[in-house]
Amino acid sequence: MSAALRTVLLTVLTLCCFAANSILTRIGLRDGGMDGLAFALIRIAAGSAMLVLLLSRRASGLRRLAGDWPSALALLIYATAFSVAYRSIPSGTGALILFGAVQVTMIGSGVANGERPPWPEWCGVLVSISGLLVFLLPGLQRPPLAGSLLMLAAGIGWAAYSLRGRGNGDPLAATAGNFVRALPLTVLPWLVFGDFEINTRGLLCALASGALASGLGYALWYTVLPALSALRASVVQLAAPMLVTVFGVLFLGEPLSLRLVAGSALILGGLALATLYRAGRVAAPSNA
Repeated sequence: MSAALRTVLLTVLTLCCFAANSILTRIGLRDGGMDGLAFALIRIAAGSAMLVLLLSRRASGLRRLAGDWPSALALLIYATAFSVAYRSIPSGTGALILFGAVQVTMIGSGVANGERPPWPEWCGVLVSISGLLVFLLPGLQRPPLAGSLLMLAAGIGWAAYSLRGRGNGDPLAATAGNFVRALPLTVLPWLVFGDFEINTRGLLCALASGALASGLGYALWYTVLPALSALRASVVQLAAPMLVTVFGVLFLGEPLSLRLVAGSALILGGLALATLYRAGRVAAPSNA
């Protein structure tokens, strides 16, 4: 198998893993009747086990856990808010709100730290924010406000986690360490606010979401990322929420509403303008 074909196949598999997280969570919570905090706990536990296993099987000697507690806390906020939010909002809507919040937060962090994005990036951010507002403003077919706000919180948590991980020399070891640290932190919210009833379908979805879609998915992403240009990596990330939307409509029977179409177009269009413009500037010197 050629290197190019291998990169394409791994990228497609990674994209499916990213989309599967939303679909599995929605199935586990909606159809399996699983408690959101219990789902998050099992997902983190399964992800920890998979990542530690992958780290232990490295050919090199670099098998120690890395990461830190602040990153683990950000991961906890993302995982718990993400799971609880999907009790009430459709998978596609949730993925769009999550992805929009992540990118807007990361760009906003850059501005707060002194970055001055050019006008195409500003326009993209504003268009994406208008797409988020489409889901939050009152009206027919608006997703539940509480679930939408929780998914916004999940996006901010994931953005904080991603920002803390920038420039990490060993992302697999850092991710494994952060998952392991997040595990005891996830137990307390479940003990205080969660439901102790766990059913088979929800359990299987949580295990698959943690071990396969999260643990294996992140490992695949770190494997394929060095072979992708900044532009291609941005395209892959833009495709993930759209794939979740399509899967939700096809396999979960979620409605294809005008609000969903309009919000998708604004969020993904704005993010495409902002992130692809930035990726193009980053990739330009290497292509010259």
